Amino acid sequence: MPSPLPPAFSQSLADAIAAHVHDGDTIALEGFTHLIPFAAAHEIARQGRRHLTLVRMTPDLIYDQLIGLGCADEIVFSYGGNPGVGSLHRLRDAVENHWPHRLVVHEHSHAGLANAYSAGAARLPFAVLRGYRGTDLEEQRDIISRVTCPFTGEELAAVKAVNPDVSIIHAQLADREGNVMLWGITGVQREAVLAAKRAVVTVEEVVDEFPQRTGAVILPNWVLSAVCVVPNGAWPSYAAGYSVRDNDFYQQWDAISRDRESFLAWAAENDLKETADV
Repeated sequence: MPSPLPPAFSQSLADAIAAHVHDGDTIALEGFTHLIPFAAAHEIARQGRRHLTLVRMTPDLIYDQLIGLGCADEIVFSYGGNPGVGSLHRLRDAVENHWPHRLVVHEHSHAGLANAYSAGAARLPFAVLRGYRGTDLEEQRDIISRVTCPFTGEELAAVKAVNPDVSIIHAQLADREGNVMLWGITGVQREAVLAAKRAVVTVEEVVDEFPQRTGAVILPNWVLSAVCVVPNGAWPSYAAGYSVRDNDFYQQWDAISRDRESFLAWAAENDLKETADV
């Protein structure tokens, strides 16, 4: 059966990850509570990617899993936790005990990282904002500094632009030309895609024509590297209009991830055990 997408965009998720995600890459898997690309993250782990720098505004479960599986050497983030539940135990174990290995941490505020993505999307070297005063985050001089406004003399925070090697998002729809449409809580997906060298999108389905939706984001095919049809590719998060958040799994993850043995048992059950030397 012919693909509903143009050949340049139509790839299986496995082929798209193999082509566009490499060892040592800086990658952003974005989606703010909603449309989190879990299926793509699991494929990255199954393919045994290593030495990644992970960028994400709220790491939550998706990066807890990749960190525990040994895929990441560094993380750039703003807020890390299991929303409404508690800590990210695999992230915490990596930071406190260097298991499965040492993890380098770069922490931003939400506003700071959102501005860093925006600067990257605009191909600017940095962004400015009023922020970080009174925090020790400013000690990270490689990503946060201070500049003086040439017009007012005001001192402002400056954040280094984020330009991932590849950004990966989940969306509701693609059309038959390879354009993508998403709606609902959209976070920084648009900025993450525009800031990246390559962009992979998983979608719920392909349609002939996009519906009219207030507040929707449309990403043109010329900013995308691959589009993969992966229904329910955001589980256990959700895709508005297609699925609901699996709150039970978020609760269960606290116990699954709390100790190494239960985490490794979960990884084995989900075909992920062989991706980490743990």
